[in-house]
Parts: sequence; structure tokens; C-alpha cells
Amino acid sequence: MTDAATRPMMQRDRASAALGMRVEADEPGRAVVSMPVREDMTNGFAITHGGLVFALADTAFAIACNEDERVTVAAGAEITFVKSTRAGQTLTATAVRRIVTGRSGLYDVTVRDETGDVVAEFRGRSLTTNRTRGDADV
Repeated sequence: MTDAATRPMMQRDRASAALGMRVEADEPGRAVVSMPVREDMTNGFAITHGGLVFALADTAFAIACNEDERVTVAAGAEITFVKSTRAGQTLTATAVRRIVTGRSGLYDVTVRDETGDVVAEFRGRSLTTNRTRGDADV
């Protein structure tokens, strides 16, 4: 996840790195992030833990909503799980800006498995702070 094109925000994101997430696309208002599902990411039913599906969607959301020098954070989010997955599969989250007005934004994230089936739908609400990325680098 940490190549020359990766933003400092993601280079410092140890949680996403520990989960094996890879940034596939990083554009203003849009991001694509993938994650292989490992055995240690499954719950007691041997399916991918919902919290980790949420974490993948949240990471794509974070990239998509940080479009300029201002630091933007989550104000809230919700997820709907549609299909379960298992270890050995790869999940891909695609985040897309729906609207930004003032300091608030709305982003939709679709998580799919390697076959293209929808695994989850996530909606995130963002809040742009008064901090800049330079402030966050210290």
C-alpha cells in the first residue's frame, strides 16, 4: 500500500496496512481499495467479520472524501451486508462522492467480491475540518 504515489495519509495508516489493504485508485471524489480476506479475518461462523468489511469501506471513503488540503473526517456511516465471504476471497471497495455542500459530504461505497457480487453497501457522511494536511503531518 505504500508506493510513491500513495498519499502521506495512507502511508501512515497502520490499520489499513495491517489488514493488507491496497489502494487501486485514488481520484478526487473516488477511490478503490482492495483487501484479501485471511483466516484471521473470519468470525465464529468462518465468514468475513463484518467489522473488517466496514473497515475496508471506511478506508475507501476516507480516501475519496479527502479531496484537497483540508482534513476531512467521518461524521457518521452505516453499512448493509448483502453477501457473506470467506478466507481466500478478495474484497474491493469503490467509494464515490454523491454530494458535498459546505463542510458536509455524502459518499457511497460498494464492496464487491472477486466475482463482482455485491457484498455490502456503505454510506458515509463526511465533515471537513479547519485543519489542513500540513497540520496533520506533524
